[in-house]
Amino acid sequence: MTGTQDRPLRADAARNRARLLDAATEVFTTRGVGVPTEEIARAAGVGVGTLFRHFPTKEALLEAVMVRRLETVAAGAARVAAESAPADALFACFRLIAEQSVGKSAFAQALTAAGVDVHTSLRAPSAAIRELLADLLRRAQLAGTARPELTLPELLALLVGTNAALEQLGPDPAAREHILTVLLDGLRPH
Repeated sequence: MTGTQDRPLRADAARNRARLLDAATEVFTTRGVGVPTEEIARAAGVGVGTLFRHFPTKEALLEAVMVRRLETVAAGAARVAAESAPADALFACFRLIAEQSVGKSAFAQALTAAGVDVHTSLRAPSAAIRELLADLLRRAQLAGTARPELTLPELLALLVGTNAALEQLGPDPAAREHILTVLLDGLRPH
């Protein structure tokens, strides 16, 4: 990066960027990724020119929303892990990550269709989540609260599958809670 991209944003520009990300997150999550950028700018209370100064394409905005969401999930999971008893931290984090990742697949599909390498964009926050889950899985297995044969790749696959199941269920809180309870029970030793 060169030029103005290296300089920190002015306070008003940083506020506008944050408002755009907040509005885009809300609009994309509730109405889908096909919403026009003009509606996102309007929801953020800024002009479309301001949106495009921060995010030159809709895909750049969508990518920034995904990165921010995953960073928020990673920070939330770390906080939950720190606040939970060691024997329960894995299950609390799994639940949080599953609940907060709903909708991510639609974002990823839209970016992939636009030619954006989603895995590269999400590498750092994804690595933080993987490291946290690996540590929590090891601790839960040592405490005897997680199945001893469960591996990290299996846990990650179950998390991806859980996200898909929760998306399929839609907003029904009772059904979502039931799926999470059944799955988390399956992670515990018999």
